Amino acid sequence: MKIAVPKETAPGERRVALTPDAVPPLVKSGLEVLVEAGAGEGAFHADAAYEKAGARIVRDANELYGQADVVLKVQKPTDAEVDALREGAVLIAFLQALTSPDLVQRLTTRRITSFGMEGVPRISRAQKMDALSSQANLAGYKAVLIAAESLPKFFPMLMTAAGTVFAAKALVIGAGVAGLQAIATARRLGAQVWGYDVRPVVKEQVESLGAKFLEFDLGVTDAEDKGGYAKALSADASRRQQEMLAEKTKDFDIVVTTALVPGRPAPRLVTKETVAGMRPGSVIVDLAAEAGGNCELTEADKTVVRHGVTIHGPTNLPATMPVNASQLYARNVTELLRELVKDGKLALDFDDEVVKGACVTHGGEVVSETVKTALAARKSA
Repeated sequence: MKIAVPKETAPGERRVALTPDAVPPLVKSGLEVLVEAGAGEGAFHADAAYEKAGARIVRDANELYGQADVVLKVQKPTDAEVDALREGAVLIAFLQALTSPDLVQRLTTRRITSFGMEGVPRISRAQKMDALSSQANLAGYKAVLIAAESLPKFFPMLMTAAGTVFAAKALVIGAGVAGLQAIATARRLGAQVWGYDVRPVVKEQVESLGAKFLEFDLGVTDAEDKGGYAKALSADASRRQQEMLAEKTKDFDIVVTTALVPGRPAPRLVTKETVAGMRPGSVIVDLAAEAGGNCELTEADKTVVRHGVTIHGPTNLPATMPVNASQLYARNVTELLRELVKDGKLALDFDDEVVKGACVTHGGEVVSETVKTALAARKSA
């Protein structure tokens, strides 16, 4: 069986799906690993390193796709990449299937068996395959570094001969993996940190990192879905949340927003009026920019200044840290491969929770109930 790793083609993407250190175990298990020439350059992995690890370098992308039984990617494929796949081949990547109906249709037409890394279930056994979490960790860390670089003042408190400089105050909205890493990083840099999440259950996690937890009474008793994500709020609860956050946000120098609901536009938490009420020189880093932004004034992949507040809207921070991002993703994807390949052959067990959760298309059909429901909702909208 041939495992292929093409070079990522998305603009600005520097990650690679498989690093050289991940190749030997695959080769030892009887798999042949093919890597497109230059695939690892963005993450500082030379072709020679892959060859030394036991992979074969392929110069032409179409030749690579044509030989592959399984293709490992980071970003979802282009139409041309899907068409280059052999019919019946397996594709593993961040497919963003909930919001990519045309891609899903193309995969079914080509009878591609596809697995979305974002669909790996949040269960204990699958933690080592959880690429969303591994990449979110990087995003949360980098978001605070961006804020520190933009903020026109110190993060930590300093006692100097010229007087005391008080620590910056940071608010992290959303206490998932990215939010908790942002809290931890801001604390390490010396800021006073608060965390907020609609899910009261995360209060203990926020406080365990040395931060304080903002609590609002939104009249919501069940704010978490079975996957551990925050549920979308009602219009009334959302309005009250905006008002309460507006009152608190004006006290902070840094606001990092990380709130996302899978397959839906990002919840609007910071309105333009809230931004107008913040102190000039304050910084917002919006990690939900790709899904429309938690801040009303966010512009994806741009840095803008509104009312004296600097607003960053990065959409792919893990790609700015390609060495560790690729290393972690490679571990995630190879662990998923272990569930799909037995004795050098593809062995899909759809009674397995991991396989069932991550698989999007198989045999010319959409097999993910979550994706089916999402795509049907988009059609009827």
